[in-house]
Formats: sequence, C-alpha cells, structure tokens
Amino acid sequence: MDVRQLQYFLAVVDHGSVHRAARELFVAQPSVSQALRALERDLGAELFHRTGRRLVLTPAGEQLIDPARDVLRGMDLARATVAAVDGLRGGRLLVASMPSQAVAPLAGMISRFAARYPDVEVVVRAAATPPEVVDAVRVGAVELGVLGAAMPPELDGLVVTPLETQRFVLVAASGADLPDAEPVPPAALRGARLIVGQPGTGMRRVADDIVRVADGSRVAVEVGHREAVLPLVLAGVGVAVLSESWRRLALDAGAVVRDLESTEVLHVCLVHRAGRLSPAASAFRTDR
Repeated sequence: MDVRQLQYFLAVVDHGSVHRAARELFVAQPSVSQALRALERDLGAELFHRTGRRLVLTPAGEQLIDPARDVLRGMDLARATVAAVDGLRGGRLLVASMPSQAVAPLAGMISRFAARYPDVEVVVRAAATPPEVVDAVRVGAVELGVLGAAMPPELDGLVVTPLETQRFVLVAASGADLPDAEPVPPAALRGARLIVGQPGTGMRRVADDIVRVADGSRVAVEVGHREAVLPLVLAGVGVAVLSESWRRLALDAGAVVRDLESTEVLHVCLVHRAGRLSPAASAFRTDR
C-alpha cells in the first residue's frame, strides 16, 4: 500500500467514479483502476462493489476512508512543515466559510494574513450552512472553517474558537420600503416582501419569525446565492434580512440599512480538527 493508491481511492470516493477521479487527478483512467486493484490486493479486501460502471463502497471501503484521509493529511502536514522552516514562503491554506462570514470577519482575516505571508495561497471553499462547514473540516477537505450559528457550537473532535457575534439588519432599496423606527420591530414589517436565505441559515430563521408576526408579509424570493441578494434588493424586488457583516457593502451599493429588533444573533467561530495544524493554518489562527 502506498500514498498514491490512497489518493486514487479517495478521489474515486469523492468524485463517484473512476472516470471522474482520473479527470480530477489528470491521469489515465486505467491508472486509477490498477491502483484500486493493487490496494485491494494489499489489504486483502474488496473496497467497492462493481455493478457495471457504478462503484459502491463495501463495508471495508467505508472503514478505509478516515484512515486514508489521515495519511494524506499527515503527508501534507509534513511537506508544509518542512517548507516553512525558512518562513511561510509558499503553500496553500484551505478554508471553508459560510457566505456572510466570508464577507466579515473572514475577508479581514485573510487581508491581515496576506500582508504578512504574501506567498501563501488562500483558497476559500463555499459552504451554505454550519453543518457543511463542519463536514468539510471533519473529512479534511479544508483545514479551517468559519461559521455562524445561533448558539456557540460544541463539536466532538473539533476545536472551536469564538471570533465575534453578529446581529441582523434589514436592507432595502429606499427608506420608503422600511418603517421609520430603528431598530425596526418585526411586527412593523406589515406587507413586506422578503428576500430570504435557504432553510438552515440564520437569515432564513429571522425572516420566518417576521412572517409569523407581521400581517401580510411573505417570502418573495428564496436565494441560495448570497451574492444575488443586494442586486435583488436594489432592483426593488423586496427587503432582505442579512447579518450585519453586509452593512458596509449594502451602504456602499446605495441601499438603506436599518437594525432589526431581534434577540437572534450569530455566534461566529473558527473551527479545526484537534491535533497539529499546518504552519499556515497555525499562523492564520494566531493572527486572527
């Protein structure tokens, strides 16, 4: 068994087929198939049920996933540690973040990190909900995750570091679209057409509370692409509920922003697996 075989195995797991794995790895398809067969011979067990072109993990294959990821993470950590002996002069740092938290505080964190370590490439993977961020960290798809949750999360096997607390705001195309009071009571949003996030997000939870108490209010648009919210607002489609991380962007775009009267907040946290971090991740966490 060697690292290349484990890499090919995980590529098939992550991409669903030998063909897609080979394409992602930039190798010939027979190379992936041969590596899988050699790995199965070394382990003395079938890792996939083969039904035509479809591969389904066997129980043995399921059990191999986490150890295989640990081996590859260990190799990446070893390379990064050696490369950092003379300082962080290269490499990549992978971070998963929810959209609002990518606006703030993540953008500021990356700015400070990039100023100190300009040769390190930072890659941000999108995750719509806290569970998606957590899953990306757990499986090793990223080293660090930034999420916002209604309550500070307690996550087995992960280290959780609080960053800040964010409240919610209302964003509209003009002041005429919002009540004069500030903060705006949810019940005052009678008849409002709301632009909301998908279920499982904080902005959707707060919007649903508005619909329950404000007569005639309703969801006009549910949008999974957070970058589309401000254009929809400015086009007059409706009023958006967003975390306050969007305040400066919304004001700069010409929108009107008002505080919302709500007990709901987002606890923004940085999460990573327990154990040693790569030099880049360790520096990012320390310099936040």
